[in-house]
Amino acid sequence: MKIRTIIIEDEKPAVRRLEKLLGLFSDLELVTSLNSVEEAVDWFQQNEHPKLIFSDIVLGDGLSFDIFDKVSTKAFIIYTTAFDQYTLKAFKLNSIDYLLKPIEEEDLAKAIEKFKSFLPEEGSVNSQEIRQIVRKEKSTLSRILVKIGYNLKVVSINEISCFFSENKIVYLQTKERTYPTDFTLDELENVLDETKFFRVNRQFIISSDYIKNIHTSPNYKVDLEFQPNEEITVSRERVKDFKDWLAG
Repeated sequence: MKIRTIIIEDEKPAVRRLEKLLGLFSDLELVTSLNSVEEAVDWFQQNEHPKLIFSDIVLGDGLSFDIFDKVSTKAFIIYTTAFDQYTLKAFKLNSIDYLLKPIEEEDLAKAIEKFKSFLPEEGSVNSQEIRQIVRKEKSTLSRILVKIGYNLKVVSINEISCFFSENKIVYLQTKERTYPTDFTLDELENVLDETKFFRVNRQFIISSDYIKNIHTSPNYKVDLEFQPNEEITVSRERVKDFKDWLAG
C-alpha cells in the first residue's frame, strides 16, 4: 500500500519542484497540495489524514504551526523552508526532519528513509519517541527571520552581538539596530552555537565575536561593540562558566 502524502506550500515553483522530486519515490502517493493555513485547516477537517506531510513554515496567511493548533493529526511532518529559526518549535510537533530550501534530492531521500524508520508495523505513532530522537540531531541557527512592519528581513547569526529580553520580548542586536524576535532566551540557548554564544545572566546572551572589553572589578561586566543602552553584567553563579567559555 502506498504512503498517502500531502504538500503544504504557497510558492508554486517550490510545489512543482517538490512534486517532481516526490515522483521519484514509487511508494509515495501524493494526495494533494495545499497553499495556505485556511485551506489546509479546511482540508484536514474534511478528509482522511495522510501518513506524511511536507510543509513549508511561512505561508501567506500565517505559519503552518497555526494549522496544527487548530487540527490534531498523527501524520509525520517534514518541514521544508528557507528559514532555520523555527527548528525548536517544529520538533515540538511530530516533525522528523527539517529541510532547508532549495531542497536537494539526496537530502530528501534521507528524510524519507528516516520517516520510514519510524513506521511501526501496527501503524501507530509514538510522538514522544520521535521528539527525543530528533532533538539529538538538532542543528544550530545560522540566520533569523525578523519582522519590520509589513516586511521580513533575514539576519545572519554572525551579525548579532547579543540577544536580550525587555518587557517579555526578546530582541537581537546588530550594528544597525535592534529587532524583536519570536524566541525566548531559554529557546535560544538550545539552538545557538554554544561555542559562540553564552548566557551571562537572565536577561542577556552575548556573542564572543563582539566582546570589546571585560571588567572584572567589582563585578564581571562586559562591553560589546554593539549593545543596547544597558549594562551587561555576568551573574555571580555564571562567572566560572563564563571564564571557561572564554578559554574555549
